[in-house]
Amino acid sequence: MDGPRARDHAKTFYTKSAHLANSLTNYYTARPADQRQRDPSTGCRRLRPPQLPRVAHRRLMSCLRRARLLPLLRLRRGLSSSSSAAEAGAFPPPSTGAGRRVVVTGLGAVTPLGCGVGRTWDRLVSGQCAVRALAAEDLRLPGDAASVERTLEQLPSRVAAAVPRGKGEGEFDDEAWTKDKSVSGFISYALCAADEALRDANWLPSEDDKKERTGVSIGGGIGSISDILDASQMIIENRLRRLSPYFIPKILINMASGHVSMRYGFQGPNHAAVTACATGAHSIGDATRMIQFGDADVMVAGGTESSIDALSIAGFSRQDVYTSHCFVSTKVVMDLSVKVVLLLGHVALRALSTKFNSSPEAASRPFDCGRDGFVIGEGCGVMVLEALDHAKERGAKIYAEIRGYGMSGDAHHITQPQHDGRGAILAMKRALEQSGLGANEIDYLNAHATSTPLGDAVEATAVKSVFGDHATSGGLAFSSTKGAIGHLLGAAGSVEAIFTVLAIHHGLAPPTLNLEQPDPLFQGTFVPLAESKKTPIRVAISNSFGFGGTNTSLLFSCPP
Repeated sequence: MDGPRARDHAKTFYTKSAHLANSLTNYYTARPADQRQRDPSTGCRRLRPPQLPRVAHRRLMSCLRRARLLPLLRLRRGLSSSSSAAEAGAFPPPSTGAGRRVVVTGLGAVTPLGCGVGRTWDRLVSGQCAVRALAAEDLRLPGDAASVERTLEQLPSRVAAAVPRGKGEGEFDDEAWTKDKSVSGFISYALCAADEALRDANWLPSEDDKKERTGVSIGGGIGSISDILDASQMIIENRLRRLSPYFIPKILINMASGHVSMRYGFQGPNHAAVTACATGAHSIGDATRMIQFGDADVMVAGGTESSIDALSIAGFSRQDVYTSHCFVSTKVVMDLSVKVVLLLGHVALRALSTKFNSSPEAASRPFDCGRDGFVIGEGCGVMVLEALDHAKERGAKIYAEIRGYGMSGDAHHITQPQHDGRGAILAMKRALEQSGLGANEIDYLNAHATSTPLGDAVEATAVKSVFGDHATSGGLAFSSTKGAIGHLLGAAGSVEAIFTVLAIHHGLAPPTLNLEQPDPLFQGTFVPLAESKKTPIRVAISNSFGFGGTNTSLLFSCPP
């Protein structure tokens, strides 16, 4: 068939099929009112299925197929069209259950300060620091000792906050949590922290219906870089056959949630956020929403990271973080000594601290003028979140209520926040709006401050903008706990959320270590806590920000 004839042929079939489709549409929709009936499942009116003649149905299908129109369409006899559904009335809105209140009933942690929430908290509030000099075995490199030592010497940053390992009290026992060959470091931390949190919450259900209503939301930042490095080396050395069949499962971020759910048989939502250093906070916030919307009654939520290895440290050592470096001078004006801050352009720095290799405990110094980058850390923080009515029904211990979950994006730069802090401001304001509380009702704020020159200054500006006189008058206590544990990357948000909940629970705000000369942005009573402070804390916020401009604020309050 030539071109013109083919076009005429197609046009004929198109015309016939369109005419027949219109006729059928009229047949479906033009039904008398007495033939309408109410759907017993939804309460909506729908059309009683008409008896479409088989011949008409076949003719329509034949025309559509031959004209090559909607080849996958299957118009079943007896189904009403969208127009008839509209005439029958709109469906009622879905039942989301978004009004449910969510509380924290269990806590678990693996941190550089030790294994276990109690040990970690006690060491934190007593001012102990977990940062130490990087050792050759921390790099997790194959090869002889001499080559590993040479690699260590090449790293610009040689400090880290590692999880203490061993079989002693407060140490992480590798053998107990990595028996399965598919379990890597970050997964093992999640298993350990989740076990503590579930036991703390007294939630180890055996009934199927309870397991089906329990979910897991544990994310990570970068997964298992050391396993990727080992596998790459095998490929380079033509040892492909020695590559573990468990390689892929060991590096997938969602396998932390997967292993926890499999260990306890939880069949609710199985979720994993990956939002850089905001991961832990996003995981907790997302889990809260899942409970609020009725997807689960209980969620095991948090973030995990095992990031102390040669490649991770080298990568962050090469990562540019642009900053406005501050120089502080003093001059006398009308007999008053004032500090003048000179902001001199943009200076490219590396993300990790490099000036304190000989004095590791002084390296992580949030909000201090001497800060020069963060200290890489590792660990995991896990919370058991629960619907309030569910927790009360079973008589669970309640640490706090999560009332607000604010999120925002900087839309600015891959590593650098907006200089006016608008992303952080939006996240905090949205958490406040969701909570129904005012800025002057916040008693404590756990800052994200990582000890980078620009990041800390921007967050301080944002806090001052959101809380105004409440902050500058000393009504808001705030600190950064990264001075004690370094930056746990994907686990930072969840571990610091645990610290925030414990601050409410104990009425004790933790300190900012190494705050010897506060940034000139802080004046009067608007200064981070350098020591632990005993004070009533009814409402608190935990901030978490990440590369890519992702910002999160979690707002907690005392138990309802």
